Amino acid sequence: MSYSPSIYKFVEGCDAPVPLDLKVIQAVLSPYDVGDPDLTVMEDGGLEYWVRAADGSEAEIFVDQTGIQVERPHSGPGVFAIVAELAARLAAVIFDPSRGTFFCGSEAHAHLPADIRHEAVLIDMTGEAVEAALIGPRSS
Repeated sequence: MSYSPSIYKFVEGCDAPVPLDLKVIQAVLSPYDVGDPDLTVMEDGGLEYWVRAADGSEAEIFVDQTGIQVERPHSGPGVFAIVAELAARLAAVIFDPSRGTFFCGSEAHAHLPADIRHEAVLIDMTGEAVEAALIGPRSS
């Protein structure tokens, strides 16, 4: 699976994403980081994490001033729970570039620009809901 959902935060209907709270991001991702801590901060000031959830699912996560890119998330609710926690704690949206769709909780939805708000899909910010939104529901 080679897709890269992204996370962005909008405020008060502004068309451009706003800077993210890096302390929140570090607090969420650091416990799951299995990469070299000396390489977390990149030359351009962005952050890079290799996260692994308890269920073994993984993703590379790149953070810059206004966005988080989730590279190659493995199927499994664990890594998607980490993505959901990031979005929820930042009151941000998850963008699926393969479909051009924004997924968000109600708090983030209220702050989206009008054109995005009308097309955004409201979901619960849980690992299972994010995984189902991005790659489809798990088969039993």
